Amino acid sequence: MLKVTRSVAALALAMSAVAGTAQAEYPEKPVEFVVPWPPGDLEDVLTRMIAEDFSETYGVPTAVVNKPGGGGGPFPGAIEVANAPADGYTVGSFIIAIPVVGPQIGIPELNPDPFTPLGNFLTYPFVIAASGDAPYDDMAGLAAHAQDNDVVLGHFGAPLVPTQVTFGLAKDMGFSFASDAAFDALDCNTLASGDVDVINTTLQLILPCLDDVTVLASIGSERIPLTPDTPTVAELAPDLNVALWNGLFVHADTPQDVQDKIIAVAEKTMMSEQAQQLAADTGAAVYWQPAAEVVAQITQDIATMARIEGMLAE
Repeated sequence: MLKVTRSVAALALAMSAVAGTAQAEYPEKPVEFVVPWPPGDLEDVLTRMIAEDFSETYGVPTAVVNKPGGGGGPFPGAIEVANAPADGYTVGSFIIAIPVVGPQIGIPELNPDPFTPLGNFLTYPFVIAASGDAPYDDMAGLAAHAQDNDVVLGHFGAPLVPTQVTFGLAKDMGFSFASDAAFDALDCNTLASGDVDVINTTLQLILPCLDDVTVLASIGSERIPLTPDTPTVAELAPDLNVALWNGLFVHADTPQDVQDKIIAVAEKTMMSEQAQQLAADTGAAVYWQPAAEVVAQITQDIATMARIEGMLAE
């Protein structure tokens, strides 16, 4: 009888241990933040701030993993997040293209959209730029030059939002690029090399040579504080008004209490003095946009991109 009692007690303790493990409070192990682009740009810098604050807040290790996709797809970093367990231990730091374009370009893991937004935290100061010695200094000049000269565009990927907007603006202004090419990085060296004539990229990547670059237009509805005299694409062609944002996403089945813990840290990070100083230094908008507003933003952006697609097909 004593052996039976001891066996029952041991079984109860074992079951209790298993139950305790199953109900362990999140987070109890390392958390990975996946950035589907090379390191160094604003989304990477801000994601690293979030990861550091997350580690300090919850006492678990974090890692930021960069998984670039070779010029616009097929978004291996996003696919990794889509295939990860819905437990909050793999968090995506995604640009607008992943929820807006990803489901439309034949990537099974991204269609239907497997993610839920936690919140947006960045709007890029994205620009269309040329070398400072180019024979044009605005989009009208580029349009005139392109009538009789071949102009090559460098971009991050043809299906991506800024590239489609740039193609749309060219068509609206009556010209087209002679050719285009995708790059993982578009910076001062890209223009200096002469490989392309015009690039669309984030202002962050050309800040070191801004005095030697001509910014022709910025993509979005608000002028960039660091280039206040440069018009926006929305000013030049109102139907092409798309803001280029970045946010945090997890698998759609991730428990809400887990989502809330990530959100609490990220929102606080964006309001920090360090993050706001980065915004001032780079011309970016750094903020926290709640998940419900992000869902509405994605719906609006999908409609805008469909309109641009129709425009380019004409």
